[in-house]
Amino acid sequence: MENSFAIVPDVKKITSNSSVFSVSSQTKVFADNSSSLPAAILLAHYIQNITTLALPIREGESVTPQDILLSTENSENVLDQNGFTDETYTLSIDDSGCHLSALYPMGLFRGVQVLRQLLSTHSTNLPGCHIEDSPRFRWRGVHLDVSRHFFDEETVCRFIDAAAYHRLNVVHLHLTDDQGWRMPIDAFPRLTSVASKRECTVLGHQHTRPRTYNDQPHEGFYTKEQIQNIVEFAAQRGVHILPEIDMPGHMQAAITAYPEWGCTQEKPGVRCSWGISQHILNPNESTMKAMETILDEVMELFPWTFIHIGGDEAHKYQWDESREVQERMAELGATSEEELQSRFIARMANHVASRGRKAIGWDEILEGGLAENASVMSWRGEEGGIEAAKKGHDVVMAPMQSTYFDHYQGSPETEPLGIGGLTTLEKAYMYNPLPQSLSPEESRFVMGTQAQLWTEYIPNSNHLDYMTYPRLCAFAEAAWRESEKVDYPAFLERMQIHKKRMEELGIQFAPIPTTT
Repeated sequence: MENSFAIVPDVKKITSNSSVFSVSSQTKVFADNSSSLPAAILLAHYIQNITTLALPIREGESVTPQDILLSTENSENVLDQNGFTDETYTLSIDDSGCHLSALYPMGLFRGVQVLRQLLSTHSTNLPGCHIEDSPRFRWRGVHLDVSRHFFDEETVCRFIDAAAYHRLNVVHLHLTDDQGWRMPIDAFPRLTSVASKRECTVLGHQHTRPRTYNDQPHEGFYTKEQIQNIVEFAAQRGVHILPEIDMPGHMQAAITAYPEWGCTQEKPGVRCSWGISQHILNPNESTMKAMETILDEVMELFPWTFIHIGGDEAHKYQWDESREVQERMAELGATSEEELQSRFIARMANHVASRGRKAIGWDEILEGGLAENASVMSWRGEEGGIEAAKKGHDVVMAPMQSTYFDHYQGSPETEPLGIGGLTTLEKAYMYNPLPQSLSPEESRFVMGTQAQLWTEYIPNSNHLDYMTYPRLCAFAEAAWRESEKVDYPAFLERMQIHKKRMEELGIQFAPIPTTT
């Protein structure tokens, strides 16, 4: 990699030449056909933001070396069984012009972001180069918790655009939890009128005793129109939105709105502190049908292949104590509470599959037996992902030790309040999502990797930026690069230039080390 280009994440292959391509008022952006047009429109949008030049967009072949051409070998994306497509692209800048080509239209979106980075650094004079590039992993995601603290449509779209800037292709929205429900469900209107509002929020760290609280209500949810806008904004950048409805635990807000879904019939209140609630869904038939109805409405708004159904941290004390739940266990033939959760998750996964979609859940869904058609997001470490891959299930590696950016990134004495842990920039950069313990055949089930932003201690967009960057830059490189292309000092050099690009986008950065 020639560090003068400072592309993040690093590209697979780049060679420079002596040419300079000048973007001017005479430049036109050409799409070779209608399938290349969305990426051409996006590129023209970025060029105008960076240079103020409003370039005309044309369909067809460019005829002069002062134009930018986008072209694809195949007019339609060919999707694999999980909704991904080949993202290979080539960028050539030389005396004949600027040509971005891809195997499929999706690849153009990745190349557009590289052009965007070059424009941000070099303005209207692009340096001559030839880039051949493709990612190592199909799933390169980042998760944003909008339940603990609600972030509005504008902030979410800004987050998506910054993820796309780093050639990530999945943004996972954690829409529901004990502390708030963030999307409308027509069948159950109290999920937004009641469950989207908490009366107060704990101050300081969850573990501090005695706890103190502010008296400021925290609320918010996205309208259907806003969700459609978010999904469309992401699609325009080649990014998939993964919605999560967490169940059967992390449901205290929903149970507050609909106490009949709980195990005690009480209305506990939307949770004002963090941690894990004991409240859990009653696995009776009416509650299960309600969850299926919710998932149906979610699938209407979110068109991508995967739907996240949670499954994590489901404390089972209430199941253990409830005679009704124990009778339900007997009815279903379950011999433990863990097996009961497995039955619950399998029911939801099968329902999602019946709609032609795929369910994914946190690695606890392995406990009690993994549903036949469920995929696993491995967060407590890599062990759950390894187990699932060995059983032939698709896996996303998201171990908290390397990919949780709500963890501290430096000394807790000098950093803003965080949940705990330590995920340094170097740790994020060095992460290899493919465990050595998997055989080549088993490794095929590792779709990729994902970084997580849990927001208990992230109350606003500036703090979100600080916790996200530069670690997401490092993570994006870990998700994109080939395993042998690990060079942390070179990455830090590129980041000195890349930081300036990000600051131009108005993104706040945590400090970047200057040496290793």
